[in-house]
Amino acid sequence: MGVDIDIDIDGGAAWRGDNNHKTGNYMTTDKTLKMLGWLVLLSVAGPAGYAVAETDGVLPTDNGEQLVARLTALRPDIPIEKVSPSPLPGIFTLELVGGTIFYGTADGRYLFAGDLYEIGENDLINIAELGRVEKRRLLMATVKLEDMVIFSPSGETRAVVNVFTDVDCAYCRKLHKEVPKLNEMGIEVRYLAYPRAGIGSRSYQKIVTAWCSDDPNSAITRLKLGESLPDLTCENPVAAQFELGHQVGVSGTPAIVLEDGRLLPGYMPAEELAKAIGI
Repeated sequence: MGVDIDIDIDGGAAWRGDNNHKTGNYMTTDKTLKMLGWLVLLSVAGPAGYAVAETDGVLPTDNGEQLVARLTALRPDIPIEKVSPSPLPGIFTLELVGGTIFYGTADGRYLFAGDLYEIGENDLINIAELGRVEKRRLLMATVKLEDMVIFSPSGETRAVVNVFTDVDCAYCRKLHKEVPKLNEMGIEVRYLAYPRAGIGSRSYQKIVTAWCSDDPNSAITRLKLGESLPDLTCENPVAAQFELGHQVGVSGTPAIVLEDGRLLPGYMPAEELAKAIGI
């Protein structure tokens, strides 16, 4: 049995799998490289690059203001979205736009990146991911049904999956072939647009065409089969959904967001996806 591995950069898992196989279809982005640049610069500009006051082991009792002040003085462009106490005394959680998590000491002297795990009785609990899950759930609740391309079961709907997709992505096409089986299991598939090449790209125009079609379900299926369709344009949610993808931590496609806010990056066969949902 493989050991699950998640490498989490740019607000989501850039690669997810186990020690036996790789899943998903992920791309390195400028945003990811910038994040890595912050980490390198922050590690280089430690005590040698920034004057650090001695604390004699006594941590200030603030709400992270000193940590934020020192960090932003050193790197003004770092997009801190939320600051909160961590479960560890004297350590604060810094959530960046896109979901990346840093932890730092209250005195602003030390900063480290990565997820914080609690060692439970029977499992490891990812504390950082618990926060991301709730944020994703709330963000996904803002999306209107009419703005998605939905493939519904003919009978009872037992569960819903939201899938950020790209019509040119090989793994997205592979997952789309699983949609009939998912529908048979009672799983509704709701597509959101995430053209990996970016707004204005050829993939963007293709997915806009699907959304603007009189029959979006048929159009997205034909495009994922490699067919060419005449370009269409209309008022559409593609750009907004692409930005939403960044906010929930999508860094590649397909990216599956469950109703409870969990993010499953990469392709999953229907049976495996149903098991992850609890069906």
